[in-house]
Amino acid sequence: MSKIKSREIRLTSRPVGIPNAANFTLAETELPALNQGEVLVRNLFMSVDPYMRGRMNDRKSYVPPFTLGQPMDGGAVGEVVESRAGEFKVGDAVTSHRGWREYFTAQPAELHSVSREIQPLSIYLGALGMPGMTAWCGLNLVDVKAGDVVFISGAAGAVGNVAGQLAKLRGCTVIGSAGSPDKVRFLLDECGFDRALNYKTGPVLPQLAEAAPEGIDVYFDNVGGETLEAALSALRVHGRIVACGSISLYNETKPLPGPSNLFNMTTKRLTMKGLIVSDWMNRQAEFAGEVGGYFRAGRLKNQETVVKGIDHAVEAFIGLFEGSNIGKMVVQLA
Repeated sequence: MSKIKSREIRLTSRPVGIPNAANFTLAETELPALNQGEVLVRNLFMSVDPYMRGRMNDRKSYVPPFTLGQPMDGGAVGEVVESRAGEFKVGDAVTSHRGWREYFTAQPAELHSVSREIQPLSIYLGALGMPGMTAWCGLNLVDVKAGDVVFISGAAGAVGNVAGQLAKLRGCTVIGSAGSPDKVRFLLDECGFDRALNYKTGPVLPQLAEAAPEGIDVYFDNVGGETLEAALSALRVHGRIVACGSISLYNETKPLPGPSNLFNMTTKRLTMKGLIVSDWMNRQAEFAGEVGGYFRAGRLKNQETVVKGIDHAVEAFIGLFEGSNIGKMVVQLA
């Protein structure tokens, strides 16, 4: 096969506050011919995720920072277009961590085969991918069970909507917060939440108190800030918190004070556990079996916001912090 030209997104400067287009560049590169044992993949969809904001800072975290001037990476699903490795053949669908580019070459160990029978293939970046597994792991982390009242922030996002649907399947009462009337309707009408509130229409605490007058048992935290403080007030004795994300704080340029009511952790004997999904990879097959079964049976819905073209990938990423997505934000590349 002739050499392939591929476009890719590179980080050219480290954002201060909310990222903007000037922090990135769209570059074209030419891939060399395949060596024996290598696979050429064309990406069909790539993922943009809030955690990537942290990788744009030059500081140590649970994932290494992006290198300036180099293509970024992230979740992607694609198809094999050439193979010199016995593990894969042309046409195979695969997932990888080589997003933010149209084509790439890889060793077989860098790829994970997925079934084309489940459509759309972008679901492997959403409900059946990292966000869905994060939701599933979070519920298991604090032993969410039938009868629990579960409050989820960022509930219309990629993780939150799946967490709510899975909690409903476990027999829970589920309350979600989101940032628009459309998102509130999505939670109620499509995801089956019992109640939903719009945090942009007023303070969270009185809305949460109205939605759960007897309190909540579990808070699945995706946003931090004011909503975490409200949840600390609403949690019942021995309540549990899943510390999954704090998107409301990711673009702050200086540390902000913590919740003013943190002493509730003591008086209510609360449990708060941090969640990094990579710690759970030994249970990926269990997740795929359970949640994949729900999807195939029509009991779990996959919602996406699709942006087309790698030239709009940065726009899609920035849109995460503007609330532009309902469900998983993905970029269609082919």
